[in-house]
Amino acid sequence: MTRQSRLQPEVRAVAIVVVIGAIMSILDTTIVNVGIETLSQELNSPLATIQWISTGYLLALATVIPLTGWVAERFGPKQVWMAVVTGFVAASALCGLAWSAESLIAFRVLQGLAGGMVMPIGMIALAQAAGPRNMGRVMSVIGVPMLLAPVFGPVIGGLIVEHLSWRWLFYVNLPIGALGLVLAWRLMPGARAEGKAGDSGRLDLLGLALLSPGVALIVYGLSEIASTGRVVDPQALGPLGVGMLLVAGFALHAWRARFPIVDVRLLRKPGFGAAAATVSLAGAALFGGMLLLPLYYQLDRGLSPLQAGLLIAPQGLGAAAAMHWSGRMTDRLGGGPIVTFGLVVLAVSTLPFVFVTGSTSYALLAGSLVVRGIGLGFAMMPAMASAYRLLRTDEVPRATPLLNVLQRVGGSLGVAILAVVLQRQIAGVLPGAGGDGVVQALTPAQRAQVADPVADAFGATYVWSLVLVLLAIIPALVMWRAERRTADLPTPAARPVPAA
Repeated sequence: MTRQSRLQPEVRAVAIVVVIGAIMSILDTTIVNVGIETLSQELNSPLATIQWISTGYLLALATVIPLTGWVAERFGPKQVWMAVVTGFVAASALCGLAWSAESLIAFRVLQGLAGGMVMPIGMIALAQAAGPRNMGRVMSVIGVPMLLAPVFGPVIGGLIVEHLSWRWLFYVNLPIGALGLVLAWRLMPGARAEGKAGDSGRLDLLGLALLSPGVALIVYGLSEIASTGRVVDPQALGPLGVGMLLVAGFALHAWRARFPIVDVRLLRKPGFGAAAATVSLAGAALFGGMLLLPLYYQLDRGLSPLQAGLLIAPQGLGAAAAMHWSGRMTDRLGGGPIVTFGLVVLAVSTLPFVFVTGSTSYALLAGSLVVRGIGLGFAMMPAMASAYRLLRTDEVPRATPLLNVLQRVGGSLGVAILAVVLQRQIAGVLPGAGGDGVVQALTPAQRAQVADPVADAFGATYVWSLVLVLLAIIPALVMWRAERRTADLPTPAARPVPAA
């Protein structure tokens, strides 16, 4: 490795801190999801109520993301990161001490309000420490926990539920958070984030009032569609429609505001809009696929969540291996060709799942998952890095929440689409089933009789997953073209900060 290809020591120090925060916040979501049924039994509460432990957390998470750019400019990434991690750790401790479903839901909302800022604030700190042109290597570092946590989270969660108290689903965050705080105090720079608004302290209250509830309502509506499998459902369409109106109102406001809380005008920059669309569609393909993989192993093959998690692990290993190279290649060649290559690999590796049966070899599926992970490693974080490479340093704080919102909404949309398709496909091959609930209730002998029809339902759903990947290739090609046009231009410099 040449000296030029290495990240500077101060950037590596920030990256270490950010990775620890990413592991804690992302792992927490997947670990807790495994324990939903156990929590229902232990707290003597119906699943419909317990489900709000996940839903409330996700809504709180989505609500605070738009604030991250402003607080980074106003108080500095280090101060904000340490504050939200402290809040996350404290809320985790309260979750572990919860005495009822209602108290646990309330503490999970507090946990989400803190956790929603952990990753975006860390990304702002890294982007401004490393500079836009080095974001490929930076994103490859923090991308590893983002792709590994959804894979290994169910495994860890299954082990905790099986061998420890459910309270350790939350207590596990305490030592990780404490380590992150110590390292952040020693390693992170204390300067404020450099942004267009400078240190004027102006908060776009109207934009916040429109965007935060708008994003939360969209995420809620999509999650309801995913859980019920019905598109025409007033409980989902009502919040979804109101959320879309609020976000549209924010877009009109932000286009005219001097310092909007999220700068949607950045989407006009050559290539940035395409990179943002790629991030959103790639998020839909990733999170939608993560819904199908464990369900196939559990519903069609009758495996436990722990066994399903172990069988999905090859995807995470492939992604981790690919990221070692994809970051350097993104910095050297630009994100367009790297992301396009990754999406093509991802599409090809999805084909075995399109033709999956009730007896498909586990070895074949594991090999396909390794290749799929390689595709994700070359697609997901290089797409995000490409977006940052097209920004000036002072544009990073207000662009980061925009990219995070697009990725989160894209992921929710992908999960909703594939959940609805899967429910209808299962109902089609098993008339009267009405979804996956009947499949879960089958005995092993009964499941063996319907294994191939249910596998056909998963295969048909994977066709839609493949379509999401192919759609992501379109903006990736546009981004590639934009990068080629600007390849000879000097690295953009930050504008002078305007006077307060």
